[in-house]
Amino acid sequence: MAAKIKKGDKVVILAGRDKGKTGEVTKVVPSENRVFVGGVNMVKRHNRPTQTTLGGIEEKEAPIHVSNVALADPKSGEATRVGFEVRDGKKVRVAKKSGEVING
Repeated sequence: MAAKIKKGDKVVILAGRDKGKTGEVTKVVPSENRVFVGGVNMVKRHNRPTQTTLGGIEEKEAPIHVSNVALADPKSGEATRVGFEVRDGKKVRVAKKSGEVING
């Protein structure tokens, strides 16, 4: 099955404490249906000091389920669904709202 959301896509968060925020997908974990979005779903990790690293509180992104994100329309920036079309002999991802081709 073709991937609807890929690394580098602009997405809108649909559910959770970051609902309404937008960001760029930094990592995709297809086996778990999860994505990492830059600056969204930030969590704090308390790290113990080791010989190589200092301890402290580290803030990093946690994964979000794919069902809680939607692609941002290239034209309007609103959440949209993804379709597939064959244009000029190539299969491309298309935003359902505007019909625009999604880069990537």
